[in-house]
Amino acid sequence: MPNASSIWLSIAVMASVTYAIRLLPLILLRREIRHPVIRAFLHYVPYATLSAMTIPAAITGAPSLLAGFVGIIVAILLALRGVSMVLVAAIASFAIWLITLL
Repeated sequence: MPNASSIWLSIAVMASVTYAIRLLPLILLRREIRHPVIRAFLHYVPYATLSAMTIPAAITGAPSLLAGFVGIIVAILLALRGVSMVLVAAIASFAIWLITLL
């Protein structure tokens, strides 16, 4: 079992690495990025990352595979209509709950 000092050391190392990852682009890229391909890539990175983390968790976290797919489809349809993220998550969760009851 790890002792308290090794836990705090691990937290400090993780915080330093996280901070460095966020700080380095600010230091190295001081001017605006103007290349259209790079700008487009950076624009879509958050959406791709969110999808890559959320979709597998929604499918495997649901009680059944069908419920997971229904929840994802409901969420995508609501998001495309411009519904807020909190409401999308709540309604998709409700849809998964309904499917598991059937």
